[in-house]
Amino acid sequence: MLEVKQRPETGRPIPEGGLSIAEAAQRTGVSVHTLRYYERAGLVVTPPGRTTGGRRRYHRLDLQWIKVCTRLRATGMPIKGIRRYAQLVSAGPGNEKERLALMEAHRADVLAKLAELQENLQLIDHKIDVYRGAVAAGDADQLWAPSR
Repeated sequence: MLEVKQRPETGRPIPEGGLSIAEAAQRTGVSVHTLRYYERAGLVVTPPGRTTGGRRRYHRLDLQWIKVCTRLRATGMPIKGIRRYAQLVSAGPGNEKERLALMEAHRADVLAKLAELQENLQLIDHKIDVYRGAVAAGDADQLWAPSR
């Protein structure tokens, strides 16, 4: 079974015959090119079904897995890591400890990035406070500016 959170269908239901690649791209927020790339790069757990004419057809689980991939990628997981995760999930039961280790390592990376972003945000907030104070006091023209 795929490791995707089963949720009640929201929005438009997916037809029994599945969605075209363009429709899947629209629903997942990624491009048609990205969907093809995910398949070529080994990031999908199961390739999408095909029509008798060879056209891809995407179903609910396909879309959910694509969202997992895009979220992992958006949080900085390298393609190699997503591919490894997809391989582990595709292999089925028995490798849960490796999946857990992969997710825990990625979580630690994300937390480190969040801490760095938070630190950077503090600097931005400080600068905003300085400018607000100077503008309110009417002496913003006294703020430091490099002279050339």
